[in-house]
Amino acid sequence: MSRLRLIRAGQLSADTPQTSGMIRAAAISGPQVGSQSLWMGTTVLPPGTSSGNHHHGGSETGIYVVSGHPAFVFRDPATSELTRLETGPGDFVWVPPHVPHREENASPDTEAAVVIARTTQEAIVVNLDGL
Repeated sequence: MSRLRLIRAGQLSADTPQTSGMIRAAAISGPQVGSQSLWMGTTVLPPGTSSGNHHHGGSETGIYVVSGHPAFVFRDPATSELTRLETGPGDFVWVPPHVPHREENASPDTEAAVVIARTTQEAIVVNLDGL
C-alpha cells in the first residue's frame, strides 16, 4: 500500500497481546494498516498499578511518556540489582530485545499513558513470572 493512513484515537485496536495491570492498544500494525516492520500503539497504567513482568522478544521498543509518572523496573545485568527508571511526560525509554521488565504507576489517582514503537509489525509480548 502506497498511501498515508490516519488512525484516529478512537480507532486503536485492543486486539493485541496484553500483560496484566496495563491496557495496550495498537495503532500501527500489520492487521491495522498493513505495516511490515513497525508496531506502534499506546499503553495505559491505571492509578496504583504494576504490570506483570514481561519482555518483547527480539523486538526493540521505544517508549514516549505522554502523561503520569510511570516507573520502568528491570534487573541490571551488571549488578543483578533491580533498577527503577522514574519517568515523566516528555521522557523516552529504550528497551532492548529480550530484557525482562515491568511498568509501575505509584500514583493513587492519576493514570500513566505512553506511546510505544517496536521494530516488528506485531506486538511481541512474553509474560514472565519474575525478573
